[in-house]
Amino acid sequence: MSSKHYDIVIAGGGMIGTSLALALEPLGLSVAVVEAIPRRAAAQPSFDDRSTALSRSTQRMFEAMGLWPRIVAASTPIRTVHVSDQGRFGFSHIEAEEQGVEALGYVVINRVLGAVLQDALDDLEGVDIICPARIVDVELAPDKAAAEVEFADGKQQTLTCDLLVASDGANSAVREMMGITAQKSHYGQCAVIGNLLPEKDINNVAYERFTEQGPLAILPVADGRAGFVWTVSEDDADRVMALDDDAFLAELQEQFGYRLGTFSKVGKRASYPLILSKALRLTATRSVLIGNSAHGLHPVSAQGFNLGMRDVAAIVDCIADSVTGTDIDIGHRSLLEQYSRWRRADQKKLVRFTDGLVKLFGSESQPLRALRNIGMLGFDLVPGVRSAFAKHTMGLAGRLPRLSRGVPIK
Repeated sequence: MSSKHYDIVIAGGGMIGTSLALALEPLGLSVAVVEAIPRRAAAQPSFDDRSTALSRSTQRMFEAMGLWPRIVAASTPIRTVHVSDQGRFGFSHIEAEEQGVEALGYVVINRVLGAVLQDALDDLEGVDIICPARIVDVELAPDKAAAEVEFADGKQQTLTCDLLVASDGANSAVREMMGITAQKSHYGQCAVIGNLLPEKDINNVAYERFTEQGPLAILPVADGRAGFVWTVSEDDADRVMALDDDAFLAELQEQFGYRLGTFSKVGKRASYPLILSKALRLTATRSVLIGNSAHGLHPVSAQGFNLGMRDVAAIVDCIADSVTGTDIDIGHRSLLEQYSRWRRADQKKLVRFTDGLVKLFGSESQPLRALRNIGMLGFDLVPGVRSAFAKHTMGLAGRLPRLSRGVPIK
């Protein structure tokens, strides 16, 4: 059985794992990316037809990495966020102009973003893409980590490294091999996703509407279309997915209303269960978790991908400081502890925020319903509240890594 050593092995070649490989490029490290699904395959869930809202901090990262011109060319800016509660008088909004930015975020189709990232990865020297293959065993020792890789033809290879990074999703097998467990809470909901054509111009507005079953997001995407993330009860998901296009659009229209006129031309739909996942720790010996391997959030407010990108920025910051210092050991315990301390606060804040929104707007309690209506009105009227909220949703609150501030790694 052959063996090869790398500075870093990344388990998972989705958007977060690929972004990490690209962000590490200026440091001149040897990197391997291990991915089970063939590259550019339609089955790759990270690069499908779903839409992702990129926050301001994620935009800055891609700018610092030199990728933004290609991404923004295929993206749609969000200049207003409008939040409402179905059947209630309260609503709130955030304007990009008020926050002094050209956009609060950008919406991009995952498939398009994935193509940009993979094209950039193809241009890199020093990164080996091991695909299709999967890690079937992990051994962690004080001096190195070892990952047993199995290829599609059954052949195996041992990859050793100074640092092993798990970026293989909420159901991370590599996380379990590291000996790290995750707490999971099922919301009893499913997200139904796709895109449609609204009658009226969405005009760069992202809508978040809270319904009896859960939040419904309508996002601006290219060519006048709108992406949707419709949260429905788990018990109702199969029925909703089985509806023909006309019946589906009629039910979606009933939940959202006619602010954008009549909906038509719904595209291919998909659904997935909604689960809150939190790893009990972020590191093990010479190994670390990023992205959904560390935290899986409810899609309300579209924070999951952006939180994962801040994981990327933070671990790159820690590694860059190690590489440029006197003690060059990118898998040392002190580096991993630094990363863990840095990320825990941000992750806990986002979990509380998203989980709290779901529970607040899902409550049938009349006092809570009245409170949230008053709260949304106060959100628009009380000075400073809107700006503080916008800063958090744009990913600009707290201590930010260099890439999240738009500062290139050198």
